[in-house]
Amino acid sequence: MDNQKRQRLEAAGWQVGTVAEFLELSPSESEMIEVKLALSRKFKSLRESKKLSQQALAEKMQSSQSRVAKIEAGDSSATIDLMVQGLLSMGATRQEIAEAMLDS
Repeated sequence: MDNQKRQRLEAAGWQVGTVAEFLELSPSESEMIEVKLALSRKFKSLRESKKLSQQALAEKMQSSQSRVAKIEAGDSSATIDLMVQGLLSMGATRQEIAEAMLDS
């Protein structure tokens, strides 16, 4: 947010802060969210680069298409375990997964 917009909002009585401040997240909670979102982005980009449909990937993972969609949407119910399982089933290496987590 640019400085002028911030000043206008504060002058109008609004408080400006981060999502983590608003939700009162600890640094580790914020970091965990960033890691999950990074894995979610990697999951979707890898699926698309492999030209797999959500349904085809779900079958490969022995899961459901709706679960794949939730992973790609960054849904809070999607576990890191399931994301990593899906990435590995698409041929991602541990190195690629680690790099995705570092890019968060």
